[in-house]
Amino acid sequence: MAATTLLDVKNLSISFGGLKAVNDFDISIEKEQLYGLIGPNGAGKTTVFNLLTGVYRPDTGRITLGGKDITGQSIIEINKAGIARTFQNIRLFKELSVMDNVKVGLHNQHPYSALEGIFRLPRYRKMEKEMDERAMELLKVFGLEKEAGYKAANLPYGKQRKLEIARALATDPQLLLLDEPAAGMNPNETGELMDTIRFVREQFHMTILLIEHDMKLVGGICEKLTVLNFGQVLTQGDTADVLNDPQVITAYLGE
Repeated sequence: MAATTLLDVKNLSISFGGLKAVNDFDISIEKEQLYGLIGPNGAGKTTVFNLLTGVYRPDTGRITLGGKDITGQSIIEINKAGIARTFQNIRLFKELSVMDNVKVGLHNQHPYSALEGIFRLPRYRKMEKEMDERAMELLKVFGLEKEAGYKAANLPYGKQRKLEIARALATDPQLLLLDEPAAGMNPNETGELMDTIRFVREQFHMTILLIEHDMKLVGGICEKLTVLNFGQVLTQGDTADVLNDPQVITAYLGE
Protein backbone atom coordinates (compact mmCIF):
# COMPACT_ATOMS: atom_id res chain seq x y z
CA MET A 1 0.00 0.00 0.00
CA ALA A 2 1.40 3.37 -1.01
CA ALA A 3 2.52 5.72 1.75
CA THR A 4 -0.16 8.28 0.83
CA THR A 5 -3.03 5.80 0.64
CA LEU A 6 -5.78 6.51 3.17
CA LEU A 7 -8.46 3.97 2.21
CA ASP A 8 -7.60 0.57 0.81
CA VAL A 9 -10.38 -1.92 0.07
CA LYS A 10 -9.76 -5.42 -1.28
CA ASN A 11 -12.18 -8.10 -2.51
CA LEU A 12 -15.21 -6.66 -0.68
CA SER A 13 -18.37 -8.73 -1.21
CA ILE A 14 -21.85 -9.06 0.28
CA SER A 15 -24.94 -11.05 -0.70
CA PHE A 16 -28.59 -10.59 0.23
CA GLY A 17 -30.77 -13.68 -0.14
CA GLY A 18 -28.47 -15.21 -2.73
CA LEU A 19 -28.13 -11.95 -4.71
CA LYS A 20 -24.53 -10.73 -4.92
CA ALA A 21 -25.06 -7.01 -4.24
CA VAL A 22 -21.31 -6.23 -4.25
CA ASN A 23 -18.76 -8.63 -5.67
CA ASP A 24 -14.96 -8.41 -5.21
CA PHE A 25 -14.97 -4.63 -4.91
CA ASP A 26 -11.53 -2.96 -4.79
CA ILE A 27 -10.69 0.71 -4.33
CA SER A 28 -7.63 2.67 -3.23
CA ILE A 29 -7.94 6.35 -2.32
CA GLU A 30 -5.04 8.65 -1.54
CA LYS A 31 -5.02 11.27 1.22
CA GLU A 32 -6.80 14.51 0.21
CA GLN A 33 -8.07 12.95 -3.00
CA LEU A 34 -11.51 13.80 -4.38
CA TYR A 35 -12.79 10.46 -5.66
CA GLY A 36 -16.09 9.53 -7.31
CA LEU A 37 -18.06 6.28 -7.22
CA ILE A 38 -20.56 6.18 -10.07
CA GLY A 39 -22.81 3.70 -11.82
CA PRO A 40 -26.43 3.11 -12.87
CA ASN A 41 -29.24 2.87 -10.32
CA GLY A 42 -29.02 -0.42 -8.42
CA ALA A 43 -25.32 -0.89 -9.19
CA GLY A 44 -24.43 -1.27 -5.50
CA LYS A 45 -22.96 2.15 -4.73
CA THR A 46 -24.86 2.86 -1.50
CA THR A 47 -24.26 -0.75 -0.43
CA VAL A 48 -20.52 -0.02 -0.70
CA PHE A 49 -21.00 3.05 1.53
CA ASN A 50 -22.94 0.92 4.02
CA LEU A 51 -20.09 -1.60 4.07
CA LEU A 52 -17.47 1.12 4.57
CA THR A 53 -19.41 2.67 7.47
CA GLY A 54 -20.38 -0.51 9.33
CA VAL A 55 -24.09 -0.57 8.46
CA TYR A 56 -23.42 -3.94 6.81
CA ARG A 57 -20.72 -6.50 7.61
CA PRO A 58 -19.01 -7.84 4.48
CA ASP A 59 -19.13 -11.54 3.65
CA THR A 60 -15.55 -11.34 2.40
CA GLY A 61 -12.86 -8.74 1.90
CA ARG A 62 -10.87 -6.20 3.88
CA ILE A 63 -11.24 -2.47 4.61
CA THR A 64 -8.14 -0.60 5.76
CA LEU A 65 -8.18 3.05 6.85
CA GLY A 66 -4.84 4.75 7.42
CA GLY A 67 -3.18 1.35 7.70
CA LYS A 68 -5.68 0.09 10.31
CA ASP A 69 -7.99 -2.84 9.52
CA ILE A 70 -11.57 -1.72 10.29
CA THR A 71 -13.37 -4.61 8.58
CA GLY A 72 -16.56 -5.63 10.38
CA GLN A 73 -16.37 -2.93 13.04
CA SER A 74 -19.52 -1.20 14.30
CA ILE A 75 -20.82 2.14 12.98
CA ILE A 76 -19.60 3.93 16.11
CA GLU A 77 -16.14 2.30 15.99
CA ILE A 78 -15.72 3.17 12.31
CA ASN A 79 -16.83 6.76 12.91
CA LYS A 80 -14.30 7.07 15.73
CA ALA A 81 -11.64 5.56 13.44
CA GLY A 82 -12.25 8.42 11.03
CA ILE A 83 -15.07 7.84 8.50
CA ALA A 84 -18.11 10.14 8.39
CA ARG A 85 -20.93 10.28 5.85
CA THR A 86 -23.93 12.16 4.58
CA PHE A 87 -27.02 10.60 3.03
CA GLN A 88 -28.93 10.90 -0.23
CA ASN A 89 -32.02 11.81 1.78
CA ILE A 90 -30.87 14.47 4.24
CA ARG A 91 -30.88 13.11 7.80
CA LEU A 92 -30.80 16.06 10.15
CA PHE A 93 -32.43 16.35 13.56
CA LYS A 94 -35.09 18.60 12.10
CA GLU A 95 -36.54 19.84 15.43
CA LEU A 96 -33.13 20.66 16.90
CA SER A 97 -31.37 23.95 16.24
CA VAL A 98 -28.71 24.30 13.57
CA MET A 99 -26.13 24.68 16.37
CA ASP A 100 -27.30 21.56 18.20
CA ASN A 101 -27.13 19.49 15.00
CA VAL A 102 -23.43 20.28 14.75
CA LYS A 103 -22.89 19.68 18.46
CA VAL A 104 -24.27 16.14 18.05
CA GLY A 105 -21.19 15.40 15.95
CA LEU A 106 -18.86 16.82 18.59
CA HIS A 107 -19.81 14.55 21.48
CA ASN A 108 -17.22 11.92 20.51
CA GLN A 109 -14.49 14.48 21.18
CA HIS A 110 -15.93 16.13 24.30
CA PRO A 111 -17.09 13.34 26.63
CA TYR A 112 -18.56 13.92 30.05
CA SER A 113 -20.49 11.56 32.30
CA ALA A 114 -24.26 11.44 32.66
CA LEU A 115 -23.84 12.52 36.28
CA GLU A 116 -21.80 15.56 35.25
CA GLY A 117 -24.49 16.47 32.74
CA ILE A 118 -27.42 16.01 35.14
CA PHE A 119 -25.88 18.19 37.84
CA ARG A 120 -24.23 20.66 35.43
CA LEU A 121 -20.84 20.09 37.06
CA PRO A 122 -17.79 22.19 36.06
CA ARG A 123 -16.50 19.63 33.53
CA TYR A 124 -19.92 19.61 31.82
CA ARG A 125 -19.98 23.42 31.61
CA LYS A 126 -16.42 23.51 30.27
CA MET A 127 -17.15 20.86 27.60
CA GLU A 128 -20.39 22.56 26.55
CA LYS A 129 -18.62 25.90 26.17
CA GLU A 130 -15.91 24.30 24.03
CA MET A 131 -18.54 22.54 21.88
CA ASP A 132 -20.47 25.79 21.39
CA GLU A 133 -17.29 27.52 20.22
CA ARG A 134 -16.28 24.69 17.87
CA ALA A 135 -19.80 24.36 16.45
CA MET A 136 -19.91 28.09 15.72
CA GLU A 137 -16.52 27.87 13.99
CA LEU A 138 -17.88 25.16 11.69
CA LEU A 139 -21.09 27.09 11.02
CA LYS A 140 -19.04 30.16 10.04
CA VAL A 141 -17.06 28.04 7.57
CA PHE A 142 -20.34 27.23 5.80
CA GLY A 143 -21.93 30.67 6.20
CA LEU A 144 -24.56 29.33 8.61
CA GLU A 145 -23.65 31.27 11.75
CA LYS A 146 -26.64 33.64 11.44
CA GLU A 147 -29.00 30.63 11.40
CA ALA A 148 -27.37 28.94 14.44
CA GLY A 149 -30.55 29.26 16.51
CA TYR A 150 -32.98 28.28 13.73
CA LYS A 151 -34.64 24.88 13.63
CA ALA A 152 -32.83 22.74 11.08
CA ALA A 153 -36.17 22.07 9.37
CA ASN A 154 -36.51 25.78 8.57
CA LEU A 155 -33.31 25.99 6.50
CA PRO A 156 -33.62 26.00 2.70
CA TYR A 157 -32.59 22.76 1.00
CA GLY A 158 -29.09 23.84 -0.05
CA LYS A 159 -28.26 25.03 3.47
CA GLN A 160 -29.55 21.78 4.95
CA ARG A 161 -26.98 20.00 2.77
CA LYS A 162 -24.25 22.28 4.09
CA LEU A 163 -25.39 21.65 7.66
CA GLU A 164 -25.25 17.90 7.14
CA ILE A 165 -21.68 18.20 5.86
CA ALA A 166 -20.77 20.47 8.81
CA ARG A 167 -22.16 17.89 11.24
CA ALA A 168 -20.17 15.12 9.56
CA LEU A 169 -16.99 17.21 9.80
CA ALA A 170 -17.67 17.81 13.49
CA THR A 171 -16.77 14.15 14.12
CA ASP A 172 -13.22 15.00 12.92
CA PRO A 173 -13.06 12.40 10.12
CA GLN A 174 -10.16 11.45 7.89
CA LEU A 175 -12.52 10.35 5.12
CA LEU A 176 -15.84 12.01 4.21
CA LEU A 177 -18.41 9.99 2.24
CA LEU A 178 -21.03 12.02 0.36
CA ASP A 179 -24.03 10.03 -0.92
CA GLU A 180 -25.57 11.90 -3.88
CA PRO A 181 -25.04 15.36 -2.39
CA ALA A 182 -26.56 17.10 -5.43
CA ALA A 183 -29.83 15.10 -5.32
CA GLY A 184 -32.79 17.48 -5.56
CA MET A 185 -30.68 20.55 -6.25
CA ASN A 186 -31.16 23.07 -9.02
CA PRO A 187 -28.17 24.08 -11.20
CA ASN A 188 -27.31 27.11 -9.04
CA GLU A 189 -27.37 25.02 -5.86
CA THR A 190 -25.26 22.34 -7.56
CA GLY A 191 -22.67 24.96 -8.54
CA GLU A 192 -22.53 26.17 -4.93
CA LEU A 193 -22.18 22.58 -3.73
CA MET A 194 -19.21 21.99 -6.04
CA ASP A 195 -17.52 25.05 -4.54
CA THR A 196 -18.34 23.79 -1.04
CA ILE A 197 -16.85 20.34 -1.68
CA ARG A 198 -13.66 21.84 -3.10
CA PHE A 199 -13.47 24.20 -0.12
CA VAL A 200 -13.92 21.35 2.38
CA ARG A 201 -11.12 19.38 0.76
CA GLU A 202 -8.75 22.36 0.86
CA GLN A 203 -9.76 23.89 4.21
CA PHE A 204 -9.85 20.62 6.16
CA HIS A 205 -7.25 18.68 4.10
CA MET A 206 -10.09 16.19 3.68
CA THR A 207 -10.23 13.02 1.63
CA ILE A 208 -13.64 12.75 -0.06
CA LEU A 209 -15.44 9.85 -1.72
CA LEU A 210 -18.76 10.73 -3.32
CA ILE A 211 -21.59 8.94 -5.08
CA GLU A 212 -23.23 11.12 -7.69
CA HIS A 213 -25.40 10.88 -10.82
CA ASP A 214 -24.78 14.47 -11.94
CA MET A 215 -21.98 13.94 -14.45
CA LYS A 216 -21.28 17.69 -14.69
CA LEU A 217 -20.50 17.70 -10.96
CA VAL A 218 -18.50 14.47 -11.20
CA GLY A 219 -16.49 15.70 -14.16
CA GLY A 220 -15.96 19.09 -12.53
CA ILE A 221 -14.51 18.02 -9.18
CA CYS A 222 -13.48 14.35 -9.11
CA GLU A 223 -9.88 13.41 -9.86
CA LYS A 224 -10.49 9.68 -10.17
CA LEU A 225 -13.53 7.46 -10.61
CA THR A 226 -14.62 3.90 -10.00
CA VAL A 227 -17.62 2.69 -11.98
CA LEU A 228 -19.87 -0.03 -10.53
CA ASN A 229 -22.28 -2.08 -12.61
CA PHE A 230 -24.34 -4.97 -11.17
CA GLY A 231 -22.19 -4.91 -8.02
CA GLN A 232 -18.88 -5.28 -9.84
CA VAL A 233 -16.18 -2.79 -10.78
CA LEU A 234 -16.57 -1.97 -14.47
CA THR A 235 -13.56 0.33 -14.70
CA GLN A 236 -11.37 2.66 -12.63
CA GLY A 237 -9.03 5.52 -13.45
CA ASP A 238 -8.67 9.23 -14.16
CA THR A 239 -12.02 10.97 -14.51
CA ALA A 240 -11.71 12.05 -18.15
CA ASP A 241 -10.62 8.59 -19.27
CA VAL A 242 -13.42 6.84 -17.37
CA LEU A 243 -16.18 9.16 -18.61
CA ASN A 244 -15.07 8.56 -22.22
CA ASP A 245 -14.84 4.78 -21.82
CA PRO A 246 -17.30 3.06 -24.21
CA GLN A 247 -18.18 0.51 -21.49
CA VAL A 248 -19.22 3.32 -19.16
CA ILE A 249 -21.29 5.06 -21.82
CA THR A 250 -23.04 1.75 -22.60
CA ALA A 251 -23.74 1.08 -18.91
CA TYR A 252 -25.40 4.47 -18.52
CA LEU A 253 -27.10 4.94 -21.86
CA GLY A 254 -27.60 1.41 -23.24
CA GLU A 255 -26.29 0.03 -26.49
